[in-house]
Amino acid sequence: MSTLAVKIINRSSNPLPSYATAASAGMDIRADLKEPIQLGVGERKLIPTGLFIELPIGYEAQVRPRSGLALKQGITCLNAPGTIDADYRGELGIILINHSNEVQVIQPGDRIAQLVVQSVVTCNWESVSELTDSARGQGGFGHTGIK
Repeated sequence: MSTLAVKIINRSSNPLPSYATAASAGMDIRADLKEPIQLGVGERKLIPTGLFIELPIGYEAQVRPRSGLALKQGITCLNAPGTIDADYRGELGIILINHSNEVQVIQPGDRIAQLVVQSVVTCNWESVSELTDSARGQGGFGHTGIK
């Protein structure tokens, strides 16, 4: 496993994002709230984190839901995975939505998402008149069946 130095400003009272175990892919991100907030049924809100990062060029950070929060409270990230580009310098905000049948409460310092840092490959499009055939061809959306 390799490591990458990433600059971070933490304006919250929460600890820096961290990995729960040595083999974790994502770091837990916490809510930077002054008081608890309610998330109504079907409601979405932008939750502040108090975090600002400077990723090296060639990397992105992906915001992903926490499985326990989704299972236990029906709360997930609305645009998962959300992408944080290397040139973004604003506060990291997490868009949460409540898919449960009851109001949910987010407490200050709650772990609300995971952050995964990945390298990015950019592409140069090569315009062609046809594509190489494959066994799958144009089949999609369940084309390979259930096995």
